[in-house]
Amino acid sequence: RAAWISGFILIVIFASAIFAPWICSYGPYQGSMSARLLDIGSPGHLLGTDELGRDMLTRLIYGGRMTLLIGFTPIFLAFVIGTTIGLVSGFVGGKINTFVMRTLDIFYAFPSVLLAVAISGAMGPGIMNSIIALTVVFTPQIVRVAESAATQIRNMEYIDAARMSGASSLTIIRVHLLSNVVGPIFVYATSLISVCMILASGLSFLGLGVKPPEPEWGLMLNTLRPAIYTKPFLSALPGIWLFITSIAFNLLSDAFRQAMSKKS
Repeated sequence: RAAWISGFILIVIFASAIFAPWICSYGPYQGSMSARLLDIGSPGHLLGTDELGRDMLTRLIYGGRMTLLIGFTPIFLAFVIGTTIGLVSGFVGGKINTFVMRTLDIFYAFPSVLLAVAISGAMGPGIMNSIIALTVVFTPQIVRVAESAATQIRNMEYIDAARMSGASSLTIIRVHLLSNVVGPIFVYATSLISVCMILASGLSFLGLGVKPPEPEWGLMLNTLRPAIYTKPFLSALPGIWLFITSIAFNLLSDAFRQAMSKKS
């Protein structure tokens, strides 16, 4: 039941983000200084307005585009890159595997938040730089999962049979290894989406991610900070939106994990 509810919530969020121009009555940059910080439920503004008089509901819907983009893209890139490196490293083994894994262990010396902030700070603010920073943060984690799975099955009988039949290493990795480990890696990657979204919003909150006036939930939290004492609930709306989306992704990932466990 939780998975179905989470899936429905995510479908609504995705659909509203995609069809935002047809759903919203206002533009994401359209504001009025005479209508600043209107209360929730104000006429014409269901969720009030922000510090520049822009409709909050519109900004939240459009902000879903940016937040979901920065949440999904790094995980997708990390999934592709990390799975490739992990499978090759786990299959080859030996000194190559040791070198790859010890090199990636360097990234584990830093917490994910500090590493993302350091890379984004060095590269400067911007959407592309945030995506690169978050991809670097999450790739080692997926490499470790892929390498561990590949190491467990590389010496199994059907792998030896494929070698004896004359199959190349690339064919074995692509046909036999990948098909058996892509499921667990995918489930693990889906569990990282919510973390990636929170980190991306954190970078925007710190001024290292999306630049104003683009609508993005973390950036909206930052710009609404001065109003936290006068309009506390209004200021918390982007955080609530982010919280609901993150919980939905976590519950959906748990459902995938349970389905994989039952299947196995």
